[in-house]
Amino acid sequence: MGELWFIGLGLSDERGLSPLALDALRSSDAVFAEEYTAVAPAGTLERLADTIGRPVTLLTRPLLESEAPLLHALQKASRVALVVVGDPFTATTHVALRVAVERAGHAWRYVPNASILTAAVGFLGLSAYRFGRTVSLPFPAPGFAPRSPIEHLAANRARGLHTLVLLDLVPEEGRFLLAREGLSILRERDPDGAAVPDSAPVAVAARVGRPDAAGWFGPFDRLRSIDFGPPMHVIVVPAADLHFEESAAIERYRIRSV
Repeated sequence: MGELWFIGLGLSDERGLSPLALDALRSSDAVFAEEYTAVAPAGTLERLADTIGRPVTLLTRPLLESEAPLLHALQKASRVALVVVGDPFTATTHVALRVAVERAGHAWRYVPNASILTAAVGFLGLSAYRFGRTVSLPFPAPGFAPRSPIEHLAANRARGLHTLVLLDLVPEEGRFLLAREGLSILRERDPDGAAVPDSAPVAVAARVGRPDAAGWFGPFDRLRSIDFGPPMHVIVVPAADLHFEESAAIERYRIRSV
């Protein structure tokens, strides 16, 4: 029976891998990677392959969710590795894969790394203990306009909690939902501002973990007009009342009137 190593790449490039992760990759018989929940900087997987001295096979989302390539590799190899942008087990797909590996009689190991779920919080200076349910905002499509993101966001604010809004992506098509579009979608689903008024303070964090990481903080209606640059972006809707330390930390990102 084989052993599958779930290895977190973190939020930057291959330089964010720990010595333990690199040792595991170098000693693996087959190395796979996926980029459906987030995308690594251009050239990362190619440089990683050079570093570890073996090819890295990129799996599409359907292939990863089918579980077939990894289970097949485990039947032939003693050690297989899967490199995941961010931290592997923040996505239910990877937990389901872990269960499938166990059911097939294989073992698994876990090398965690930074996740946007905590990194965006720390970057902005908000308290991780004050976040409610995370919201995922999908691309709009004809006949598809779910209200659940607004409902969860409103419920969090009613409880005095912050909300992390993750934005959709389709990497194989080069499509990324950017924060400016995401804010517009939120307003379309909440036209009266019942969940998030135009004057409510909102934050955007872009490219967290990379050298060009940036943040913005200001009224909802002001942020809707800002170009936040290349992906990846997240939106954070803070609670109405911030702790004084949170206020002091996030103030550095406040947009100023011109």
